[in-house]
Amino acid sequence: MSLRLAAIGICVALGLSAVLIQTLAWSHWPDADDGAVAVELAVFSGPDSVGTLRVGPAEVVRQLTGAASANATDRWNVHGTDLGHMIRHKGALYMVFGDTYGPDGGAWRSSTMARIANPQGSFDFTEMIAGPDGSAIELIESAKLPGIEWTVIPTNGISLGARMVLHYMAVRMWTSDGRWLVRNSGLAYSDDDGQSWHRSPTATWPNGSGFEQVAFVDQGEMIYSFGIPEGRFGAVRLRRVARDALFDPAAYRYWDGSGWVSDHRAATPVVSAPAGELSVAWSAAHGRWLMMYLDETRDAIVLRSAPALAGPWSAAQTVADARDFPGLYAPYIVPGDALDTEVRFTMSRWKPLYNVFLMRAPLHVDAPVLAALGSDLAADTSPEGAAGASRGLRARY
Repeated sequence: MSLRLAAIGICVALGLSAVLIQTLAWSHWPDADDGAVAVELAVFSGPDSVGTLRVGPAEVVRQLTGAASANATDRWNVHGTDLGHMIRHKGALYMVFGDTYGPDGGAWRSSTMARIANPQGSFDFTEMIAGPDGSAIELIESAKLPGIEWTVIPTNGISLGARMVLHYMAVRMWTSDGRWLVRNSGLAYSDDDGQSWHRSPTATWPNGSGFEQVAFVDQGEMIYSFGIPEGRFGAVRLRRVARDALFDPAAYRYWDGSGWVSDHRAATPVVSAPAGELSVAWSAAHGRWLMMYLDETRDAIVLRSAPALAGPWSAAQTVADARDFPGLYAPYIVPGDALDTEVRFTMSRWKPLYNVFLMRAPLHVDAPVLAALGSDLAADTSPEGAAGASRGLRARY
């Protein structure tokens, strides 16, 4: 009994300390002259009382694209494609693809899109955004000139209600495995549910911003984006912008490790290199953010978790290995999923398959050390319990 009471006392003290430190942190952000607002992002996470989140090995649910897929996308002249990141928009799920080809590598389009009316089901494509001939159309036009603008790849998307937005990178040159050169990056938008797309004349960034590829996180009035540079060997950084200023590059603020600043060069990594195509989603069930990306040095797709967007992010755990899935890359978590007992994500595989697959991997939590001290401590699953209180504090943005 004395051991149990001592443990409870230690936990209460640690918890109060964490709350005090977070409160001080929230109330002492510098008032930046460049217009950065006082941050509400919980950076210090305190002791983790909800255990360690573990992910198991992934398995294929189904092939989503290609003639051999259940969607039989060859009916839209889509025989090979990649990526498959998703946007929830007006009750449906839209899946966005990169370079897309017809049979024998012809009919090249830099990007295409499918609509899924029931994302909770088997991911059947209701339609693809197509032209009069029935072929899936190119969303964002590209010059297709090597050395200038070889292709324009959408890296992630978001819905603003009536408007859909895609972030893209204009690739100047493919160089070697996992490396390429980017001309610039920017935003394109559609006001007719994906039927036509327009590059924004204002929302463009020259190469070198560190956000050539992004993963959006919609937090209502504020939109965050994690970014990596060209290729798959850079670190992950974080920026944010007010929702109504999404198309104004000057309005973006970058996380420098202690606050938000206007200079993108001051952005500090929240996850160390190397990181390839990535996605981020909130798991309410586990009170954590989940991040998935390709680690080229491991030849594996990995997952990290964190109680706050700025971290600290956990050690990377392997979800899918190239020994099991040769040519794997581009993991995109299905937006809106519960992320409780499993994580569903799309994954691409390089040639000769060059198509997109729906994957799933199990999630579970190792009980914290305190669980061994008494079942009455471990059994509190109410919103007011330790894990519930922790989620309420850490998810404030």
